[in-house]
Amino acid sequence: MTVSIRDLRPGDPSDAESVVRVLRAALPFTITTAEGVAFELSSAHPAKHHRILVAEGPDGLVIGTAQVGIAYDSPEPGQSYVNGYVHPAHRGLGAGRLLLRAAEEHLAALGTVDVYAWVLDEPAHRAFAERHGYRASRSAHFLRLDLTTAELPEPPRDGDLPAGVELRPGSAFAADPRPLFEADAETTSDEPGDVAAGFDDYEQWLAQTWHSPSLDKELTTVALVDGVVASFAAAQTDGATRYGSAMTGTLRAFRGRGLAKLAKTVSLHRARAAGYTEAFTGNDAGNGPMLAINEWFGYEICATETRFTKKLTAPKPKQPKERENL
Repeated sequence: MTVSIRDLRPGDPSDAESVVRVLRAALPFTITTAEGVAFELSSAHPAKHHRILVAEGPDGLVIGTAQVGIAYDSPEPGQSYVNGYVHPAHRGLGAGRLLLRAAEEHLAALGTVDVYAWVLDEPAHRAFAERHGYRASRSAHFLRLDLTTAELPEPPRDGDLPAGVELRPGSAFAADPRPLFEADAETTSDEPGDVAAGFDDYEQWLAQTWHSPSLDKELTTVALVDGVVASFAAAQTDGATRYGSAMTGTLRAFRGRGLAKLAKTVSLHRARAAGYTEAFTGNDAGNGPMLAINEWFGYEICATETRFTKKLTAPKPKQPKERENL
């Protein structure tokens, strides 16, 4: 069976739907929609050189996909990423190998030094990465909560909140979302990870995060202390049954007060009331505080990913100095 690689066709809803079909089969722990896939491509910063590749069989069926680009906002130049997935029913046909080759060629042409890839922590996936020269780094967990049966903590009633604390939906910041950007920037900078990222481009945050079709501003919940944003639980949904935690964080000055639990409790209750039946989130394996909060809610680990990395361009070997003729 001949497999070919091409780019996602912008503006073609059926192509985006094909990518969603692959992602939902290969990685069923994430929130994925055709609108979100198209938005991911159209909203990417030009310096990211972001591409969505697809692997296509001879019958035109999309059987794999990869997201590839440059970590342009990293203070260390030459950092990049590739995350590839093949539909489980079509593995073993070479689609993963061809996607990876096309991605690495794209990144090498841009002068990339290091490439990072998330790989499901299963023997076959790890072996694939290792065969292609990647080595394992840190891990992260996917967690799932059944909203139809979960015994969520009771949401706070009027008058039960600590003095000075107020809870608002993300939509309350529609006129001026900058306080949420600043909170997102600070909390994201404290997250464990392999690639550091500068987080100071408000306009790009508006374009790629605030205006994302997956961000549910009504379910997103923000905790304020004396009128200042202190903590938040950002929510994304597929518009049908799945709710995901896009980011839950508390600013450094307000940690240790249980504000993240408050915000997430309200967000989960709102999600259940809106008809969502499954909640998903992801945490770095070393993020003990957030894992503890999610376990407290009843989330259970349903899969693990490992970050693999590879040097794409090795430094040129030093040439030995010529000896002088005496």
